[in-house]
Amino acid sequence: MPRFASIDIGTNSVLLLVADRLPDGHFEAVVERAEITRLGRGVDTSRVLSSDGMEATLSVLVAFANEARELGAEGIAVSATSAARDAKNGADFIAAAKARADVTVEIIPGEMEAQLSFAAVAQDFASEAAGPLLVVDIGGGSTEFIYGSDAGTVAFRHSFDVGAVRLTERYVRTDPLSPDERGAIEAHLRDTFSALPPPPPAAMLVGVAGTVTTLYAVQHQMATYDAEAVHGGTLSRGELDALTDRLCSLPLDARRALPGLQPKRADVIPAGALILREAVKALGLDACRVSDRGLRWGLLAHRFGSGSSPS
Repeated sequence: MPRFASIDIGTNSVLLLVADRLPDGHFEAVVERAEITRLGRGVDTSRVLSSDGMEATLSVLVAFANEARELGAEGIAVSATSAARDAKNGADFIAAAKARADVTVEIIPGEMEAQLSFAAVAQDFASEAAGPLLVVDIGGGSTEFIYGSDAGTVAFRHSFDVGAVRLTERYVRTDPLSPDERGAIEAHLRDTFSALPPPPPAAMLVGVAGTVTTLYAVQHQMATYDAEAVHGGTLSRGELDALTDRLCSLPLDARRALPGLQPKRADVIPAGALILREAVKALGLDACRVSDRGLRWGLLAHRFGSGSSPS
């Protein structure tokens, strides 16, 4: 079977997917990995990728690309999102990635990021949804919303410049968050998400990316992350309210010790939880389903699906 790979370089983390393309066109994962490198540290204010963020990300990128080739991947698709879009020196990062990892990094616009995330979710959740699908993709620098139509196509998509890293850097100065800091984040999110159109009737909301999967893992106290247990899970509005309150009230050291929470994500998870909570509230929904398959799956299908060229 043909084997391909995708690497998703986000503001906070880098994710690798190596998968076989089955005869029916679906992909079956061989290896999945994720490393938090914080490429987007400081980009919200400086508009420049830091040398530390680039070096950490490039080191992981080299390791991931080498592993994909060792596993026999015929092609590797690499995307970069919010931090690389915002940074004035994004071209420098792309050049370094080519020189060191021999990969071509495509900085994708927010609208395409939304489209690819939706495609990945629709693959797994469309058959069980009673109505249209809604997807919320919470990243380190941006959050994408995608509304599906009854026909299964995208009816609305938008990328907002609110992400777990961006909001933490912009608003958080104390440990744990002060009531004023939390209130400022919530007010900004309410104002931002007021631009969302009302969701269609009977819509199912599905959350993707590390913030959402982490919240589910913390809610269920997963000492070892289990992708199969996370994928397809549900976070109720009540669970999300209580979990957000808890994460916002705990100091950083206590958050780092929580089962299900990667220590490197502990500093930004309160802001991430607030984004998801305010998104659910803005949409007027009672729950959010959880997907462990996001942009990297959509990118793989887009570049290497049946009929695509592995160039």
